[in-house]
Amino acid sequence: MDRVSRRRIVTLGAAGAAGMALPLAGTAAAEPARPAGKLFDVTEFGARGDGVTIDTVAINRAIDAAARNGGTVFFPAGTYASYSVHLKSNVALYLAHNATLLAAAPAGGKGYDPAEQPGAGNNYQDFGHSHWHNSLIWGENLVNVTIGGPGTIDGKGLVSGGNAESQPLQGNKSIALKLCRNVVIRDVTMVNGGHFCILPTGVDNFRIDNVVIDTNRDGIDVDCCKNVRISNTTVNSPADDAIVLKASYALGYARDTENVTIDNCFVSGYDLGTLVDGTYKTANFGRTGRIKCGTESNGGFKNIAISNVVFEHCRGLAFETVDGGALEDITVSNITMREVQMPIFFRLGSRMRGPAGVPVGTLRRVSIANLIAHNSDPRYPSAIAGIPGHRIEDVRISNVRHHMVGGLTMSGIPENPPENENAYPEPSMFGPLPAFGFFLRHVDGVTLDNVEVRYEQQDLRPAFALRDVVDADFHHVKADKAAGTPTFVLDDVSDFRVTTSRPVADTQLDQSGHAEL
Repeated sequence: MDRVSRRRIVTLGAAGAAGMALPLAGTAAAEPARPAGKLFDVTEFGARGDGVTIDTVAINRAIDAAARNGGTVFFPAGTYASYSVHLKSNVALYLAHNATLLAAAPAGGKGYDPAEQPGAGNNYQDFGHSHWHNSLIWGENLVNVTIGGPGTIDGKGLVSGGNAESQPLQGNKSIALKLCRNVVIRDVTMVNGGHFCILPTGVDNFRIDNVVIDTNRDGIDVDCCKNVRISNTTVNSPADDAIVLKASYALGYARDTENVTIDNCFVSGYDLGTLVDGTYKTANFGRTGRIKCGTESNGGFKNIAISNVVFEHCRGLAFETVDGGALEDITVSNITMREVQMPIFFRLGSRMRGPAGVPVGTLRRVSIANLIAHNSDPRYPSAIAGIPGHRIEDVRISNVRHHMVGGLTMSGIPENPPENENAYPEPSMFGPLPAFGFFLRHVDGVTLDNVEVRYEQQDLRPAFALRDVVDADFHHVKADKAAGTPTFVLDDVSDFRVTTSRPVADTQLDQSGHAEL
């Protein structure tokens, strides 16, 4: 392909790498006559693209030239084995059809850039969260960066954990960004992403659009970022989280993740690689692949909107703040789930991995509407759980069809599971729960409106178990019921109401030490 035709394929706007304008397929008239930015073909800087030669030097030369002149670094069809690629401001990387940027395995004393020392400089973050340079693609203190194109980023040579001492030449992330602004990742496919496929930390005005990820650990970790849009994206991550918002101490201070939208996405826990190859192989419950806020929560999560997302063979929604952050003002709508573990999980805890003296956080003002969960793991129904002295507040759940596999009894299940106040939060942290629908504990202000709780096989647990709950309103709720099994079990509950529901008649209790309805 000659230089002129390549320029017609990709163009970078005058603002640098703020976006890519692509022609409409099959419409030559739509191609720009003159690109706004220059095109820098990595093969013209010495890249071989044969999948064997290490092309790191050539790729970074092309990026340096694009940074000096303004433009797009172009990868034509081929496989470009590489170690650390250094992003620069006002530069775009564009991977053409059949172009793969391949993370090479270290060899001959050569490998990825060394991890920063000391990285985050504190004891509150694991190695992966607090180092960025030991990555396939990394950038720090940059503006106006785009990574795009229909090609592939393959992290085959990356590791999924480790530390600088034991693996000094290894890379463990596909894309890592620190303290950047105006970043776009679009249209690429990412496989085998290492510890994180995409890790932005302290990145503002960040967009991910139309990306496909099939990886062994976290797909997208958005940490301490503001103004984030994740759209039209598929993430398969059977062994870890798919899309997770975090607010860690990796920057050396607490910073909120806020003003985030996640929409029109698909998350799953198929066998690794089987989403991209189209075979979609599955296993029993226990896959991860979910959307989550937390676990790292030194900062808070504020103004988050999640909509039009499909979950399959993974875990469900998780909202967790356990290190002192405030998780508040969250809306979720139009969600479908099949074969998930714990459709909805709220956890306010006191792990408190951070500087001493920080108070326990808050979890409040969360609304979930229009959700279907079908054939979910019977051991772990939805749970909304604070800790003694620290309540989850103001939760609204409406228009939900909550369908479990069922088939369990109360045998061996404690009515009051262990608090585990300081534990790492996971759906399984309390063991199997004493309800087949919802378990609520240490909650102040919860409304369930037009919620159906069903099971496939008869379950001898109550539909709802409430402990230490104030102001609970159940309206137009329907639940399956086995003979001799209560629908509600209440312990230390006040200001409780059920209206126009089945199979329980309208009921109001100002105070109840223990009641079964």
